[in-house]
Amino acid sequence: MYKKYFAPLCGLLLFSLILAGCLKDSMESDVMSSIDEDYEAQLITFNKAELIEDQYIVVFKEDAVPLKKAAIVKENYEDKKEEMKDFAKQFFIQKSFGEKEIPHAYVKTIQGVALKLNETELKTLRKDKRIDYIEQDQMFHVSMGGPPGGGGGGGGGASQSTPWGVTRVGGAIDGTNAGKAWIIDSGIDLDHPDLNVDVANSISFLSGSPSNQSPEDYNGHGTHVAGTVAAIDNEIGVIGVAAGAEVVAVRVLDRRGNGTNSGVIAGVDYVGANATNGDAANMSLGGGISTALDNAVFAASNACPFSLAAGNESRHANNSSPARVNGDDIYTISSMANGDVWSGFSNYGNPPVDYCAPGSSIPSTYKNGGYATLSGTSMAAPHVCGILLIGGITTSGTVSNDPDGNADPIAHH
Repeated sequence: MYKKYFAPLCGLLLFSLILAGCLKDSMESDVMSSIDEDYEAQLITFNKAELIEDQYIVVFKEDAVPLKKAAIVKENYEDKKEEMKDFAKQFFIQKSFGEKEIPHAYVKTIQGVALKLNETELKTLRKDKRIDYIEQDQMFHVSMGGPPGGGGGGGGGASQSTPWGVTRVGGAIDGTNAGKAWIIDSGIDLDHPDLNVDVANSISFLSGSPSNQSPEDYNGHGTHVAGTVAAIDNEIGVIGVAAGAEVVAVRVLDRRGNGTNSGVIAGVDYVGANATNGDAANMSLGGGISTALDNAVFAASNACPFSLAAGNESRHANNSSPARVNGDDIYTISSMANGDVWSGFSNYGNPPVDYCAPGSSIPSTYKNGGYATLSGTSMAAPHVCGILLIGGITTSGTVSNDPDGNADPIAHH
């Protein structure tokens, strides 16, 4: 379904000025020439978001850095991230900020870094014409409508069953020759017997303990999402929409299902650099409005299509990111219950919502080799991710009781 992209301004004025020039590593005069008392890069904060104190995402104008996004591919991606970190560190040193720790660098979708800034440093950066915008970091969470049910974490039954949602969207199609599903979430149970996990490409963007730095799923949410997309047709447990397709864990959420916007963007940037034609990505998470995340998802959709959870706040989906992003290969998904009836928790609004899919009482794989039944737009989005992998997305009827009065079409293969 075609969607015209737009960048919501959220009442903030966007400035578009001619770039003053690239950073010269050792020339103080060039650094000072970038300061303009009449220029202020956009500072993006939102009252309802869970803001992280003194933590920011700094996005450079494209011509301000030596790296060109089009030239960054899988083979040189990690090297280019290090180049961005080195560039940014030198940039901040020349502004007398000292050597800054940079946990995340972005090079493929947006060009920038995440770091801590005090108020004085923030004000100084906003005067620099090479900065496009600065966004305060915030918390992000899994998009789930209720606690696990149906034996979360326990062992599955001996015989295989097809979840109602997979049947409703025309799934349980052989996906072994399809592309990869990039699951940007809480990780995936890497040795689950019902999943075909691409461990080599799986990664974590969390810091801290060794368990945090592993793509292993200690929450269960990401494994559940992966199962709906691609659980194996193997006579045990459940079967996915694109059965047996490879799933890649891009871990951005911890064991509690929490993460930072800066970490989520790092995951999106990774997918943008590593996904190939025929792949699909799923984001069953959400938070406050984020221009940086919106821009990253829009850019990453050039590599593969994205399926996004609409969110579970029973409000318009334009109030959260990444649900509000629109693009030709970006699909925001609302939720329905069995019988094509609207899920009361689901966000709504078309645009940005493209399709409705099953999201209430969805059985799927879970952590520790188990199975669980979960509800949420988190469970709806992976149905569409699976369809995108096997191709041929269409519609089959419309959902009833859509609160915006414009019934969403039901996704189908």
